[in-house]
Amino acid sequence: MKQLINVKQWKKNSMRLLIGAFLLWFVIAFLIYPNFNIILASFRTESGFSFAIVRKLFESPIAMDGLKNSFILAISLAITTNIVGVFIVLVSEYFEIRGAKLLKIGYMTTFIYGGIILVSGYSMIYGENGIVTKTLASFFPNFNVQWFGGFWAVLFVMTVSTTTSHMMFLGNAIKSIDNYTIEAAKNMGASSFYIIRRIVLPVVLPTIFAITILQFLGGLSAFAAPLIIGGKDFQTIAPLILELNKIPGSQGLALMLSLVLGLTTILLLILFTKLEKGGTFFSISKTKAVYVKQKINHKALHIFVHAIAYLLFIIYVMPVVLIIAFSFTNSAAIHEVKLSFSAFTLDNYQTVFHDIEKITPFFNSANFSIQAAIAVTIIVLLGVGIRRKHDNFFTQFIEYAFLIPWMLPSTLIAIGFLTTYDEPKLIIGNKVLIGTTEILVLAYIIILIPITSRLLRASYQSVDQDYELAAKSLGASSFYTFRRIVLPMLLPTVLALIVLNFNSLLSDYNIAAFLSHPLKEPLGLLIRRYTSVEATGDTQALIYVFSTILMAIAAITVSIVYGWLLKEKKK
Repeated sequence: MKQLINVKQWKKNSMRLLIGAFLLWFVIAFLIYPNFNIILASFRTESGFSFAIVRKLFESPIAMDGLKNSFILAISLAITTNIVGVFIVLVSEYFEIRGAKLLKIGYMTTFIYGGIILVSGYSMIYGENGIVTKTLASFFPNFNVQWFGGFWAVLFVMTVSTTTSHMMFLGNAIKSIDNYTIEAAKNMGASSFYIIRRIVLPVVLPTIFAITILQFLGGLSAFAAPLIIGGKDFQTIAPLILELNKIPGSQGLALMLSLVLGLTTILLLILFTKLEKGGTFFSISKTKAVYVKQKINHKALHIFVHAIAYLLFIIYVMPVVLIIAFSFTNSAAIHEVKLSFSAFTLDNYQTVFHDIEKITPFFNSANFSIQAAIAVTIIVLLGVGIRRKHDNFFTQFIEYAFLIPWMLPSTLIAIGFLTTYDEPKLIIGNKVLIGTTEILVLAYIIILIPITSRLLRASYQSVDQDYELAAKSLGASSFYTFRRIVLPMLLPTVLALIVLNFNSLLSDYNIAAFLSHPLKEPLGLLIRRYTSVEATGDTQALIYVFSTILMAIAAITVSIVYGWLLKEKKK
């Protein structure tokens, strides 16, 4: 009997050691080593280590303009996104606005499309061949058809496309405001503006501050918008890194820019975190009343707010409506930017689904995405599980290592993989990852780890440990307990994360632009290739079709996750 117990204990310890060894290897090989190597590679020359690349960076007008433009965009985006984001949350959640539910649906369209799809959509509407541009040119013959480009165009698109965080987080914060406090202020004669400034905003300020950090960092590492609509006059760091990496002799400058971008992101995160901790945020009421929407009593202000609210609604919804409409339009009508019932056709969809060459990039992206989504969930489950069982230095190290990609822009992660695994490395069995599909999947796993880790950890903490202790007392093994008790409780969150992660990678361009296999083109690269001034009606039709398909998948994803999986978990 004692011998049997010893065998079970040995198997248990062996499994823990195996899992621990795998996690340690994974963290070192793909989270630490590539990022450490990029620091070394930035200063490595044929004659040894040199800091000459730093001087070259400061002497390069293109690099310095890229850095300046990135900071200008980041600061501007933090301001404009908060202005627009706070406004749309107020009109959809705080004020009593006619059609508020419809407005909310319109503002939430950024949930179902983003990245290169969204930027391409705005480019096809406001760009040189866009419907808005051609309409304006027909009324004004001297109208500049290349008006939509540069800093202001990038800022406009990114402002509209990044208010998702406001609708998701700030909307919930607004709903939690104590109605007693607002009513007390109104009874004392406070105006609506005064209540918003002195009561509402102070309560939701922590949420706004957190969103501002995300927006600033997003602007700093912006990729798709500056690349597609920034033009030659407005280049930021991330697209510049991609271009420099393709030019022989300029890879060192690309590495240095990647390093500067990564270090800046880390320093800003530390600074913002300290500033946030130094603030004092509180609500003065102890007994809260259910929030009630507020009326706008001033007639002129009431009309003005409604007008701006519906103008923004049109701006948000128009790309989605036109993309779907043009996906069912023939190539001639697309080229002429004319919508009519006579141009209606299903040929675009038949072309995509019947031509294997056209649909292959979609299947490639789906394959890479599902591999990464499943793999990251398994890896994080192992890490979170071992952290729950053993609170020691090793598990803490794994937990914090999982957060490393959160501090680094995706561009830096991609460059790290490129410079590290372009030759055989012992840590991965002397294999070369460059030119394989595995490197793209691994990079996807890395960028998904932080959010997956945080959400799974939160879900794991909700599992009552008494169930596990009861199973253990009945002689159940750790694996059996996890499989029959813990996993079923985590399953809604696990499935939700797999679905959301899969959806988030389908149209990826940022990572794919650096690491994609030349014979396995992902959908993001195809969309970028077809999004150009020279694009014909046929190629634009394909973009509209793929965009519509991706939006439909995203809508279904959101419905499944929030309407079924996570809803079931709340019961």
